[in-house]
Amino acid sequence: MPPRLLPRGGGLLLLAPLRCRSLVPSLHRSVASSTRTRTRTRTVFSVFSIRAFSSNPGMAAGSSEQQQQQRSVEVRETVVLTGKEERIFRRLLDVVRHFGLGTQLRVAGGWVRDKLLGKDSADIDIALDNMTGQNFCEKVNEYSKMVGEEQKGIGVIQCNPDQSKHLETARMLIFDIWIDFVNLRSEKYAENSRIPTVEIGTAEEDAYRRDLTINRLASRYLYSVFSKYLGSLFFNINNNSVEDLTGRGIEDLKKGLVVTPLPAKATFLDDPLRVLRAIRFAARFNFTLDEDLKEAASDEKVKLELGSKISRERIGHEIDLMMSDKQPVKAMCHIRDLGLFYVVFTFPGKSEPPVADKCDQCCVSYIGAAWNLVYSSGCSVFTGGSDSKLQDEQRRLCLYSALFVPLRNMFYLDKKSKKVPVTSYIIRDSLKLKASDAETVANVHAASEKFAELVLLFESNTDIGTFKDKLEDEYLEIPADMVKRVFAGYHMFWTKTSDKLSISGLVLREIKDFWRVALFISILSNLRVENNVDDTLNQQDELQRRKEKYLRAERSITDLDLDEVWKLKPLLDGKTIMGVLQLKSGGPLIRKWQQRLLKWQLAHPKGTSDECIEWMKQSQSKRQKVESNT
Repeated sequence: MPPRLLPRGGGLLLLAPLRCRSLVPSLHRSVASSTRTRTRTRTVFSVFSIRAFSSNPGMAAGSSEQQQQQRSVEVRETVVLTGKEERIFRRLLDVVRHFGLGTQLRVAGGWVRDKLLGKDSADIDIALDNMTGQNFCEKVNEYSKMVGEEQKGIGVIQCNPDQSKHLETARMLIFDIWIDFVNLRSEKYAENSRIPTVEIGTAEEDAYRRDLTINRLASRYLYSVFSKYLGSLFFNINNNSVEDLTGRGIEDLKKGLVVTPLPAKATFLDDPLRVLRAIRFAARFNFTLDEDLKEAASDEKVKLELGSKISRERIGHEIDLMMSDKQPVKAMCHIRDLGLFYVVFTFPGKSEPPVADKCDQCCVSYIGAAWNLVYSSGCSVFTGGSDSKLQDEQRRLCLYSALFVPLRNMFYLDKKSKKVPVTSYIIRDSLKLKASDAETVANVHAASEKFAELVLLFESNTDIGTFKDKLEDEYLEIPADMVKRVFAGYHMFWTKTSDKLSISGLVLREIKDFWRVALFISILSNLRVENNVDDTLNQQDELQRRKEKYLRAERSITDLDLDEVWKLKPLLDGKTIMGVLQLKSGGPLIRKWQQRLLKWQLAHPKGTSDECIEWMKQSQSKRQKVESNT
């Protein structure tokens, strides 16, 4: 095959032949370099088109192996390097050659897997066969100094078995890319611990100790900026070859199969968190879980070990990655089908009402319905504008809110006998996510109840006079053309607490930019169909009806200029109100006037504080005249 040079947008197409134990030795790229020119040759291989099975995203809530359809997965025998990657690898080889280190440099699994799937990856992790990462990084800096370049800082992450960090890792910036360096290693596990004894190992030993043949082992240490992604596939930088030292990684990629290199049950008992990693990557790539893997993941001992040996923080981190990924519903379906729901999402000891039968199925059905409604029907729920982080947060917390819709009215008593939503316990204590996440989901659920009332208002043909009578009193008159705005805005703004209107219960002040999420959840849940959710929520006609209802309600709110009503600030504070009323202390009367002022502001959106004070004085004067005449 004649050599060809294939440029790619400033980078180079590195066509690396596959290398595994059962294949013939790979052909190597020859590199002749000088200070002015470099010549590269390439050996070109074909791209596979493989048939695999995956769930239909449009029917994710009820997905099972029986509902899967065939799809095509392209697995390449080539690795496409960007210009930056080419430059980094060349520098690392220069270091090895200059100091005569004799080191084999291998990029570990996740990066290799992504490249073979035609995806870009920023996670470059280098495995070294004969020295520590710190020693190699020091050599890189020594070489940089020699060629007149700035030396970079080296971050060393020490061994920390309690955090499942079993070998020292060094990290440094090379051409503006963070690179991790670590030794190849082998692991042996004790019977009662997930913390292995670690020794320097060969590439083959390192490959077999990993969790999945196609996968990367992910864990976070110290700060989130430090990460380690590993896998059983390697890309050997020295000879430009993909190494599948288990002999199965490439084939499993072609089949779209998630499988462990060693027996699945033993692999999961060694480190039960691997169960969740297998689920996460199966969902991300729409791959199929191997039958032996599923049987092992469903094993009672494995589930017990997952619940007892793995910290809630690490479980929560894996779940949060699933919820933020491309196929969260597929991941939740796997968790449900493997009997892991109550292991992952632990409930408080006592709740009111008690946990319902088939609660796990109902929860997963709701997140599936939410996913279908948003992505199949095209509802515009996540509207963070140019703020992509806000959009991501809206999406993530909307999915948690949907998943826990069946639990939205469940509470438990904390140590102070205070009623706390069960969803808050699951998010804060079971998954150890941020307290603000738990608060947002609880507020979204509470606000969705208020939005359910507003949807009825927007959908009803009730005479506007009925609402006018409810809003007005002897001090306040509302123009007829503003009645609907005042009624809707007032109900969006306030919620009842212990049958008393409370400043602390301002609905939209709590959820702010998440009001569309709350409206969406109210549309999703207001039909009360938990007992038969699978039969209705996933039907396209039902989704279409709910989409239309959501869009009508959203349009009504925006047409009334209420989409940012949560930013509304009172024109008068309590002290000013007391001054106008000539009161020496606050109390229920001040609270009633605060309610009237909110209605007045909604009816007079361009009103000023002076106009508001004048209205109060006139209302007081009119009231006094009426009382004196009486």
